Parts: sequence; C-alpha cells; structure tokens
Amino acid sequence: MQNGARAQNGWQPLEQSYSLSDVQHAIQSTAHWHPYPNVADTAGLYRIPVAIRQAYIHAAEKFLPASWDSLPASLFLEFSENGNRSHYEAISFHRREQLATLVLAELFERKKRFINDIVNGIWAICEESFWGVPAHMYLQGNPHELPDVAHPVIDLFAAETAQELAWTYYLLKPELDAVSPLIAQRIQYETVRRIFIPYMQHDDWGYLGFRWRAHPQTTERVNNWNPWINSNVLAAALLLAPDSLRMRVIYKTMQSIDNFVMPYPADGGSDEGPEYWDRAAGALLDYLELLSSASNGKLHAWHQPFLHNMGRYICKMYISYPYFVNYGDADAKYHPDPALVYRFGKYTGDSLLMQFGAYLAGKEHFGETLLPYRFGVLNRALFALTILPELSSIPPREPLFRDVWLPDLQIMVARSDSGSVHSFYLAAQAGNNGKSHNHNDVGNFIVYVDGHPVLVDAGAQTYTAATFSSQRYQIWNNQSSYHNLPEINGVMQQAGKQFRVTDVHYFADAQQARLSMDIAHAYPDSAGIDRWRRTVALIRNQCVKLTDAYRLRYWKAPMIENFLTPLRPVVASDGRVYLQDTVHKQSFVLETSSREFRPVVDTIRIQDGDAVQLPSGKITRNGRMYHIWGDHLYRVRFIQQGKQMQGQVVFLITRLESKR
Repeated sequence: MQNGARAQNGWQPLEQSYSLSDVQHAIQSTAHWHPYPNVADTAGLYRIPVAIRQAYIHAAEKFLPASWDSLPASLFLEFSENGNRSHYEAISFHRREQLATLVLAELFERKKRFINDIVNGIWAICEESFWGVPAHMYLQGNPHELPDVAHPVIDLFAAETAQELAWTYYLLKPELDAVSPLIAQRIQYETVRRIFIPYMQHDDWGYLGFRWRAHPQTTERVNNWNPWINSNVLAAALLLAPDSLRMRVIYKTMQSIDNFVMPYPADGGSDEGPEYWDRAAGALLDYLELLSSASNGKLHAWHQPFLHNMGRYICKMYISYPYFVNYGDADAKYHPDPALVYRFGKYTGDSLLMQFGAYLAGKEHFGETLLPYRFGVLNRALFALTILPELSSIPPREPLFRDVWLPDLQIMVARSDSGSVHSFYLAAQAGNNGKSHNHNDVGNFIVYVDGHPVLVDAGAQTYTAATFSSQRYQIWNNQSSYHNLPEINGVMQQAGKQFRVTDVHYFADAQQARLSMDIAHAYPDSAGIDRWRRTVALIRNQCVKLTDAYRLRYWKAPMIENFLTPLRPVVASDGRVYLQDTVHKQSFVLETSSREFRPVVDTIRIQDGDAVQLPSGKITRNGRMYHIWGDHLYRVRFIQQGKQMQGQVVFLITRLESKR
C-alpha cells in the first residue's frame, strides 16, 4: 500500500497477498473456466430445480413477442429538466430484467424459442448511448447533458449491464453464433469499449478508492459503489476481456477492492444502513467468490476474520421480519437476499448466517418460483441457482440477539429477552452526520414492541435530482426535526462529520441497556448549546426511557422534542399522548413528567413516487417510502412552554395494559 494507507480492521490486502504474476498463473482461461451449467451442459442444467426452470419458461412466454421500449433523448433529459429519474430507469431496468428472464428460459428449455427476442434485446442494449442512468452523468462532468459516447464512463448500471451481457455470452454463445457470430462479437466489442478500456484509464473516479489510498486522512472512504461495480467488472473481465487486458483489469479490481475494505469499520457495520449491506458486504462476497472460482481456490480471502463481522452485521440489525434497524437512506422494511445471506455464512463458516438465510428463504418462498432479483439478475441468480438444494436443507433460525454494540458505528441494539421478538426493542445511534447516504440523525432512536413499529425512522423517499444535490437537506425526511430528536432554539442538526456526538457511553446488563452521549456538537453554534446529554435506555420488559439533560448559553425559541410514529396519536388532557396500534389491537403511552412541555401532532403526508390508479379506481403511489408507511406518518412535538436554559426532561414509552 502506498502513501501510508493501512487497514485498521485486520484486513490483509489482496494486493499484498497476491502479485500480478500470481494472478496470471492462477486465473483460468475463459475456455477452461466453467462456473455454471450453460446451454451445452445438459447434465448440469438438470441439477436446477424443475419448478424454477418451469417458472422462468412461463415468465418468458408472457413476454413473447418481446418489446424493447425505446429510450429517447427526451426521456434521458427529464432528470436535468425536472429531477425525475424514475421514468428512464423503469424502462432501462425492465430491458435488463426481461433479457435475463428470456436468457434463463432459453437456457432451461433449449428449444431456441426465445433466441430471436434475446438477440433483439442484446442489440437494443448494445445500441444504447449510455448503459448507466441519467443521474450518474456527473461522472462525465456534464450532469445536465446527454451522454458523450466518445467518453464512456462506468456507473453502477453500466457495470451491471456489462456482467449481464457477459453471462448471456457465456450461457448461450453457441445459440447466438447460430444466428450470427456478429452478436457475440458485438457484446465483446461494446464491453471492451465501454468498460475495460475506461476502467484501466481512470484512477480518478472516486468510487475506485485510489484517491483515498493516496490521501487516507483527508479523503472520504468509498461506499457500496466500489464492490458493486468491481464485482460486475470482474465477472465481465473473466468472461469477455481480451488477453491483452484480462489480467490487468482483474488485478486492478483487486487493488480497488482493497481500497473499499481497508477503511471499513472494524465492527463490520455499514454506515449506509442494512439495506446497503446487500451491495456493500454482499457485493464484496460476490467479488471474492468469483475470484476464488476463477482461480480454482488459489485467490481467496477465506482466512480473513474481518469478513465474519461484515456478514454478521445483517443479523445484528434484524428486528422482526420484515423490519431491520434503519438509518440514513435505508428502509425500515428490508428483504435481504436469502441466498446471499446463506452464501456469506458458508464462505465465513457462520452457521447462524446460513440458518438466517434459510429462515428468510422460508418467509420469502425463495426458490419456489422466479428469483426476485432486480439488479445483477444473472450474477446473483446464477449464484443462487447453484445453492438452492443446500439452502432448502438448512434448519431456519432468526438471529434474535439480546444486546448488540457496534463501537465503530456507535450503534446499540437491545431487546427485552434474547431469542424473542416480544416486548420492547430499542435501537439507538451516536456517530456523526457525515455518513454515506447521510441523514442528520445523530442521537436518533427507534422503538418496536412485539416486533411492530412504535417510534420510527422514516427512511428515504424515491430518489430524485434533489436527493444527492445541494438541496438534500431541504427534503423533510433528511432533517433532524423529522427524527426522534430535539429542535433547539429553533435550530436543527447540520450535515458533515464535524457535526457529531462526544463522550459516548454504552452499558448493558440483565435489567437494562442504555446509550448516553453529548449531542451538542451535532448542532451549529447558532443553537446556543453548552451541553446536551442524551441517554436512551431500554428497561427490559417495561419501557423505553429518554433523558435529555441540557444547558444553553441563551434562549431564543422554545425547545421542541420530536417523535415520529406510524401509530395514530391521541393527546389527552393531562399531556399524555396515546399511540394507537389498531392493527395489533394495542396502545402505548408517550409521556413526560415535566409540565414545561405541551404536545401537538402533525400529520406528515407521504407523496413520493408517481400516483398510480388501480383497476378499482383507487389512487395509490409507487414511491419507496409510501410502500413502507402508506400515505402518512405522524410527528408528535412536545413544545417547551417556558424559557428554561438548563434542566432535564424525561420521556417514557410504555405499553397501555388492556383491561380484562
């Protein structure tokens, strides 16, 4: 490693373990690498469950004759004109999903019934000006323009497209050649031009991590883009790269992957949240398994204990199906890939991960019909198809840890009893506001009871141009006042690593678990905070207790304590707020003993995504947040009535016992 970059988590860099010469000797030729059954491998195909094979054939039949909707320039320009990225992405992603379905159907049936539609799909995709999406045109330096085809760049979906075409080439090349040898040649030509040559020419793309390597103290570490792209580039290179580029591309992906893993938190946690585990730790696993397979096990990272922490993170963030601890842009409801969870456990020798994969497979009916992949359809589906028999034989198990503390991310998780989803569950975070996919949420916490949400983090809305722009913190759900956090002197938290907690203390025993921190530095100086000690505690099987002890330098606006909930709040005359869970027939009380605060309730309308009319005539929405919470959430605001500049306020969240 150059310029002082070091792994603080115990990761032994691939670049230090293997030289370019090692790679050249270890990687099999494309002619000899046979990772999955292809159209010529009749025996191998019959090892795939018949129900899966039939499901793909039936799904592909519904596409016939397949249409490949156009992607006009005007649709591409919508992102710069009005911020909408969903319309272009819907057609682009559908093209790839449809192609993958047709490819697998042809692979399983082998009657050439789908081949002409596959050829049309390949040709349509090869003729696209850009394999990525409009929101990522900043990589070309012209975020408000059409793509410059003379200067190809690699974003997430350009890399995804490369691997999909590469696996199509691998699985069906004899059938493609029977139509015309120019089809396979076109796939290779476009992938060399759009992927391999630019990949070797650029060290300046931030996601590759070479800037971090050169300046580790001053440059942000890379996020999930790195393994997501590198795993796809590796797959494409193994299958399509010409000899003049193949080994150099593979070795550079190893160097770039090191740049992702070396600064990763030693506790294995993702600062982007559990939903991004799939394309961070999960994509790293994709990468390592491909590398091992292509080298006959000679290039691997099995011995790296740190990988175990990365895998276990997804178990530690599990609340109760389908809920996971969420922060930043992650969603509260998450459906991890069961095969990926199982594979991670198998790679690291973790039986709990393997059993959790089996549990998720049962809940999702995974392997009974089409595999539910949207991105990397072939990359992930081919991995999954090979392990379905193993996955179905594993006894399922939920990972219900009583207590979790991630010291690097400064996230705590606590449930009332180990192995049980019943009673109170608490997750809280400290940290800073400079995370990838950041929300201004230092000191936020969530509360579930019996596995159901009581106090929540709203998560992210459907992405638009504003999501990753200077307008990011004008979006309500990214602001601290729409989290379970105080608004102080009329001021909210700000974004950036400098806005952080200090003096963090975590404690857990048989009676309680708590996290305490000073959140004063998460707010700008204009908030006038001298000290703000926040302590959030789970009193097992009884309640969740929040204590804010504060001292201000001056008073200019009432303090407001905010609480976000999907449950209907009813404010009582004594100042208590009853949170009514009508679905599960129970209620909770949110209260404070302080007479300084008066509660008011806001209804937050959720209107992300596009409006969609159902056959019944009802209007719904296809937005990301809408799918989690429906058309509204509530914000309970306890507003200070006096001008106290120091004191302590305590809130309790308890269950209202029903009368028998």
